[in-house]
Amino acid sequence: MNKLENEVTVMPPPRDAPPARCLDDMKVGLRFAGDPRVVQEQEIIAFAKQFDPQPFHIDPGLASQTLFGGLIASGSHTAAMTMRLLLEAFPIGDGTIGLGGEAAWPNPVRANDAIHIEGEVSAVKPSRSHDDRGIVTVRTETKNQNGDVVQTLTANLLVFRRKSRSA
Repeated sequence: MNKLENEVTVMPPPRDAPPARCLDDMKVGLRFAGDPRVVQEQEIIAFAKQFDPQPFHIDPGLASQTLFGGLIASGSHTAAMTMRLLLEAFPIGDGTIGLGGEAAWPNPVRANDAIHIEGEVSAVKPSRSHDDRGIVTVRTETKNQNGDVVQTLTANLLVFRRKSRSA
């Protein structure tokens, strides 16, 4: 176990996780939402020390003197937390395989924020060359406890069809 794992709160899988979805289950307009997760100050600092060591992510005193007025999570940390929330709220049968996308961080994540995701399938495109898969486009908003959007993510995902019982 590395130092980061020792300092970060490990999130257990939810007891009532929804069933994993396959391409056959995907429809434009399908919505999903996840449970909130409280972001701890020590995990913001631990993540940033290892991956994004800027003053507004690692030093509360220095962070208070920046345009953010206090410690904030790295955008990469927000993206990583969003990924975990996405896996819990919208599991994909053979795993969530990203094919690219676009992310934005309109508001910062701060210590003690309770973040959650809300998302929707915006496109489903079966493959023309591989009948066992397709591309699903999902738009996700990560919001804090006040409903402020802290990240938007539009992602294209490779999703496989349900395996036939005879295979």
